[in-house]
Amino acid sequence: MDEFKERFIQLLHYPNITWENVYKILKRDPMLQSISKLAVNPLLSYQSSDSKVTSANSSHPELIHEQIRQYPANDISVITIFDKEYPQSLKEIYQPPWALYARGDIALLASEPKLAVVGSRQATQYGKNAIRLLFPELIQHDILIVSGLAKGIDALAHEETIKLGGRTIAVIAGGIYHIYPKENIPLALTMTKHQLVLSEYPPDTKPLRWHFPARNRIISGLSAGTFIIEAKRKSGSLITANFAVHEGREVFSLPGSIFNPCSGGTNELIQQGAKLITSAKDIIEELKYEPKVRQT
Repeated sequence: MDEFKERFIQLLHYPNITWENVYKILKRDPMLQSISKLAVNPLLSYQSSDSKVTSANSSHPELIHEQIRQYPANDISVITIFDKEYPQSLKEIYQPPWALYARGDIALLASEPKLAVVGSRQATQYGKNAIRLLFPELIQHDILIVSGLAKGIDALAHEETIKLGGRTIAVIAGGIYHIYPKENIPLALTMTKHQLVLSEYPPDTKPLRWHFPARNRIISGLSAGTFIIEAKRKSGSLITANFAVHEGREVFSLPGSIFNPCSGGTNELIQQGAKLITSAKDIIEELKYEPKVRQT
């Protein structure tokens, strides 16, 4: 790891550092010469009236440095926005993550096309059946599935992809050491072996409420399109769809019964212009992907 990358990652570990803080510091000090593992509280000179940076750990930067040194032993890679492995599609979104903390096969970041699949935490049998119906053809055409490792549709999307021998990426809220919900820890551990788990937060970060909507911009940002399978009218999945729209990506929606609350949000998306999906081909053709069928 070169000195700049080490200083940059160290900067991202300071408590309560914001995206804006990092941007301002890079603007004033592009090579981060002021950041040193021996420095005491190096961020104080950059604080502004709107900054929430605190000095909880900044008087012990050597502890941060030691934490970072342990990542390779724990199979954690740190991919910064300045690294060649950082996905170009993610650089195009609003406030792209400064770094991705990754455990698993980072080569998956370069795989195309990617499809975000998200939906209700209270998945119904209809949503489960839709995944089982649509995924075999999507996986057969080498489409990589991106989701959020949440309960319900997200977990089902990861599990079905793995079952079919496909590739999948999970983008989580909080850090890799704090998988949420706990019931998905076994799934996360499986994915760290042959798939990929990502976070924009240092591994020891506990998930906070605002981390969940924030990570949705990464799920949609990594992907050429976002497919919503079951969502209530005020579902968090609609936040992902909204990010996709603003990022100029495709939005796909599974239609459902007017009597099913979990289809209220998906039906509304279709009214607003999302593509109604009844088959895997509806997605494949819209991704402008020339199918290359996997040999089985």
